[in-house]
Parts: sequence; structure tokens; C-alpha cells
Amino acid sequence: MRFQNKVVVITGGAGGVGQALVRLFATEGAKLMISDLNAEGCQAMVAEAQRLGAEADCLAGNLREKEYCEALIARAVERFDGIDILLNNAGIIPRGTIEETTDDMWFTAMDVNLNAVFFLSRAAIPHMKQRGGGAIVNTSSVWGVYPGPGHVAYCTSKGAVAALTKNMGRDAAPFGIRVNAVCPHEINTPMIRSGFERRGLDPEKAIEELNKTVPLGRIAEPEDIADVIAFLASHEARYIAAETIEVTGAKPVSG
Repeated sequence: MRFQNKVVVITGGAGGVGQALVRLFATEGAKLMISDLNAEGCQAMVAEAQRLGAEADCLAGNLREKEYCEALIARAVERFDGIDILLNNAGIIPRGTIEETTDDMWFTAMDVNLNAVFFLSRAAIPHMKQRGGGAIVNTSSVWGVYPGPGHVAYCTSKGAVAALTKNMGRDAAPFGIRVNAVCPHEINTPMIRSGFERRGLDPEKAIEELNKTVPLGRIAEPEDIADVIAFLASHEARYIAAETIEVTGAKPVSG
């Protein structure tokens, strides 16, 4: 029970990796505050966490709004009397070159992928200081560390998350707060499958083709990423801070 009685905030908790995180932390003793834009999905994951024996609550809302980000942290502190771990897992993947990227695509990517991480972390860190430490795990992307083609808003936002992680990690470490980021490649989630569908592709066949491009033989499953996030949040990673951990199955971004 690595997270016994630890208060954990999970954003994007109704999504692919988010659901895996809720299940993992619930089974390891955490008290969960679940966030997602999908209110029904939030409630469903609260119910699942409770079935697994965990205390859980949720606050659905839009991470583009600073007020919601701050309210989420306040709700966790009010409900569970503090916060130990923040998992900035939520994200979106707008696709397009700079000429294809609209103002809305750009600002939405920055708001959800980057600004929410800033607002949530800024709100959470004072409460972690009061508890003598904590852990923040951000979800960047290997596409943020090594930008690929045709995803200018996504790569820029995730690259900024990697830089923010290193900066926060150095600033927060003297207070016993470890800030790290996981940088995945493709993950077999509903989000990637819906992206294939929007492009007129069969998701199953597209996943099969993607699997062939990975030296380990397949793209990541949500649990593969959730396990790394949990490790970074745990005492086992007690000397890891201000790092960006690539989880790619040895697949390069391009070339």
C-alpha cells in the first residue's frame, strides 16, 4: 500500500490513463479527488474507486478556467484535510502545422496542457509545504521533448510542460516536494482511437500498424504509463526530482 492515506488529485480521471491511475491509486490506499470535464465519467470513477475500497470524491469542470483549477485543489483540501500528490494527467492533442492551427486550437492546447498545470501546481504547493513535502507528476510527451511534424500546438504546449517541470522541480525540492514528468509516446486510449476515426481510419487497423513501428512490439497501454506515474509519485522515487522520464518502448518520434 504505497499510498496509504495519501491525498491524491488526478486530472483527466475519466480518460484512458486517468482511469488506470484511479484504479491503481485506489487499490494502494489513496484518498482520491478526481477531475474531468466529463461529469458522468467523474462520478463513475468515484464509484469504482469506492468499490475498490478507497475514499473518493470528484469535481467536474473545465481546466481552461483558473477558478476551476483553484477550486479543485480547495475541494481536495476541504474534503481530505490536505494534499500529498498532484497528478496533472489531463491533456488534448490538436493536430496541424502552424498554417493549419487555428487560434482556438492554439489557445485551447495552451490552456489545458500547460496553463492548468501551472494553476493547479501553484495552488497545491502551499498545502504540500504544510505537510512537509509531496509529489507532483506532470504528463508531458516525448513529442514535447523531441517535437514531431504536424502537431505545432501540441508539441509546444508539452515542451513547455517539460520546462515547467524542471523549473518547479528545482524550486520545490528544498521543501521536500518532488516535481517530475512522464513523457509517453502513443498510448492505446479512446483519445487516440477517436483521432483515427476523425481521419476516416479504422482504429483497430491503425493501432496494428502503429504497433509495428515500436521496437518493443506495441504502443503503450494506459497501465504502462500509470505505473511509471505511480513510481514517480511514490517513496521509491524519493531521490528523483526535476526529471522528465521518457516512456516510449524505444520508438523515436520521427526519422
